[in-house]
Amino acid sequence: MTMIPPGLLPEGLSDRLPPQAEASARLARRVLDTVATHGYERVMPPLAEFEDTLTQRLKSMRAQDLVRAVDPVSQRSLAFRPDMTAQVGRIAATRLRAAPRPLRLSYAGPVIRQKASQLRPEREKMQLGAELIGSDSVAAAVEIVNVAIEALQAAGVTGITIDFTLPDLVDMLAAGPLPLADKQVEAVRTELDAKDAGALAALGPAAAAYLPLIQATGPFHAAMEQLEAFSASIDGVIDSRIAGLRAIARPIGWDITLTLDPTERHGFEFQNWFGFSIFAEGFVGEIGRGGSYAIARADGADEPAMGFSLYPDPLIDAGFGGESPRRLFVPLGADADRAAELRAQGWHTVAALSAGEDGAAQRCSHWLDGAEPRAY
Repeated sequence: MTMIPPGLLPEGLSDRLPPQAEASARLARRVLDTVATHGYERVMPPLAEFEDTLTQRLKSMRAQDLVRAVDPVSQRSLAFRPDMTAQVGRIAATRLRAAPRPLRLSYAGPVIRQKASQLRPEREKMQLGAELIGSDSVAAAVEIVNVAIEALQAAGVTGITIDFTLPDLVDMLAAGPLPLADKQVEAVRTELDAKDAGALAALGPAAAAYLPLIQATGPFHAAMEQLEAFSASIDGVIDSRIAGLRAIARPIGWDITLTLDPTERHGFEFQNWFGFSIFAEGFVGEIGRGGSYAIARADGADEPAMGFSLYPDPLIDAGFGGESPRRLFVPLGADADRAAELRAQGWHTVAALSAGEDGAAQRCSHWLDGAEPRAY
């Protein structure tokens, strides 16, 4: 039997040590405190649920992608959550079904997946977010996008880019003004994803009608002009969506870069009319996403919702939230009341337990000399 080295963790899982663990908690607090000022109240769903009830709400993930175990109490299959949004939807549809709408909820916690991507090898991530349940209107989208931006700015993030998308646009067009056979829809989506105009045109005249959507990709205002021209060519079918995008973009500050990719769908499998990805300068890949979706209620009806999720681990690895607190070494026999006063002022005190301890080795920048902190 092969001996596992002490301290070895499964692939894709890792420890956070001081001071990064504190940085993670500090960044999460800033995000959650910011969304709380907009009326979002915290919920804490469990780490695992029964597999069948969890997968019913995870349209973007298959059962075989989940980390699973057998519950020794019920003997039913459990699944560890790969995403908290679905759990918040369950809470809203069951425990809080009678709560007044719109319902504003926030959350934070770890999520885990069976497999990681090549871009992000971590299988366990921290997820923070907010959900506005009971509306998927333009006004709800304006609030969600701006709360997400404000939360990131409170965490110290700059160079933010918001990339807008219309996740169900191809489905809507294929079922209406630009009809496609069922077998063509996925092929058209694939070539739009690749931005391959030649391959899209080669699929035939029906598919070629979608070529303007490739041109309507890039910096927001130029892309929107292309999208408006495309809408005009199909009798203004998507004018209402264009008006919605412009209304969402209007209040966003000039320091935020806006882009548009109207057919982007990866990561937006459960979103409907509106979605957005969040990027930050200096980071590869997105650090968050959000948009509109529907929650399945027990009576079979759908309830509209809007929300966003942030995945801050890359920010923490880059040092965000990592400002060191003032650590004060308190020698044996020092004034305990004075140490308490200094803690109330924001100092973190480290009390000596025996003579001869080295405060600097405890990462203290100061020591208590009588009544006053002294720098090492």
